[in-house]
Amino acid sequence: MRTKSSITLIFLALCLSACSQPLAPEGFTPLFNGENLEGWFGHGTEDPRMLWNMTASELEAHMEQTREDVRAHWSVKNGELVNDGEGLYLTTNKNYGDFELTLEYKTVPGADSGIYLRGVPQVQIWDTTEEGGKWDLGADKGSGGLWNNSAGAPGKDPSKLMDKPFGEWNSFRILMTGDKVTVHFNGEKVVDEAVMENYFDRSIPIFEEGPIQLQTHGGEIRWRNVLIREIPRG
Repeated sequence: MRTKSSITLIFLALCLSACSQPLAPEGFTPLFNGENLEGWFGHGTEDPRMLWNMTASELEAHMEQTREDVRAHWSVKNGELVNDGEGLYLTTNKNYGDFELTLEYKTVPGADSGIYLRGVPQVQIWDTTEEGGKWDLGADKGSGGLWNNSAGAPGKDPSKLMDKPFGEWNSFRILMTGDKVTVHFNGEKVVDEAVMENYFDRSIPIFEEGPIQLQTHGGEIRWRNVLIREIPRG
């Protein structure tokens, strides 16, 4: 017969196991399960059409090969995605059309990152300090802008600098419908329905669907609570 104390220990173990999983609001699905790298492969700043031109078997072989690089540079610690500042970008196996994406990140001095939407760069993440050395590129204006839009285009720069100090978690809520993107950063709307240009061919609109990518280089970055809500098209 199980004692009261053993039943309590079992209950606590089950609770801790459940609590390690991200809690998704209604309608949202976790892209990161809090335990491992399932659901992701590796990709860089490359036209996603190269992936779509592969046969199913070629694509699967390519994904598996890139996961070797992912395992070398990405890990899961305390329920957080951790990248060492090198390697391929974490890329969803699945392609997405219209969606609402929420996530949190924190980074270190000198790091540079971003969030690729439908495989296209990017919602920018900066080291916004002068010591970071990228004020000439717009880092002084803050993170959250569509940095790869053309100079002077709406949304290229965020409307307000909202970055938190190093070591604190920053939060994004990104809404993408059609070719327009709205970005809320740490509770402030910093991009309002700006057209996201197709970095790989500016003569055509951004792709109708594609993967989500977490870009990083130059220093450690951590991610958590990476959730997506797909929006049906009428």
